[in-house]
Amino acid sequence: MDKELEAMLKYIRLPGLLANWNSYLTTAGQDNYSHTRLLKEIIQNEYTIKKENSRKLRISKACIPERYVMETFPFDRQPNLSRKKVINIYDSDYMEQRQNIIWIGSTGTGKTGLATSFLMQDINKGYKGRFITFPELVELLYQSVADHTEAKIIKMFEGYDTLLIDELGYVEIEPIQVGLFFTLMQRRHKRKTTLITSNLGFAQWTTFLQNNQLTAALIDRLTENSHVINMKDCVSLRAKLNTGQG
Repeated sequence: MDKELEAMLKYIRLPGLLANWNSYLTTAGQDNYSHTRLLKEIIQNEYTIKKENSRKLRISKACIPERYVMETFPFDRQPNLSRKKVINIYDSDYMEQRQNIIWIGSTGTGKTGLATSFLMQDINKGYKGRFITFPELVELLYQSVADHTEAKIIKMFEGYDTLLIDELGYVEIEPIQVGLFFTLMQRRHKRKTTLITSNLGFAQWTTFLQNNQLTAALIDRLTENSHVINMKDCVSLRAKLNTGQG
């Protein structure tokens, strides 16, 4: 391949064609390989490469600390969790229905691992997602007040097709943070899918939100169109597997 053609392929970003140029030339020389068939193969390969690169980029931007997948979750070690229920939700059209999924249970039972599996599935299907812990989210919201970027931060998190908020309830938050968090959840209500893990039952959410009315309104919106997976009777997996799944 001459340098000019190589430069053009790099400029128009066709890495597959550049990498497989000689192979394509060999294929083109085959008597039973039509020009149409060759062009289709080149286009299909480029499409596959771009799709995969896009998927990898979405995963990178999602800030997922541990990329758990459903196939590796140890259901056999968690007998009090209904595998059938989880898989039925996993295989359902929850994204099209804009449904939320909430996991409630003690630390170490696998809530984060399961929620991450859903997030990974959504990203692999082409959706844009983000992982963030509740303490990190409310801190970002709090900092946005100081530099007057509340609208920008809320719009950013509002835009994710799937937003995974991990460890809801680990910190007490200020009234202004409660208000901003409620605004975000209200904006996503019935428009986007939100995945939430919490070590506290709904009745205990007032202990960190410290606002009875907003807590009630928040729970009402989150559970109106959602699946709740109760893992309160599940055992910790950390001592048995040391997997880090929370």
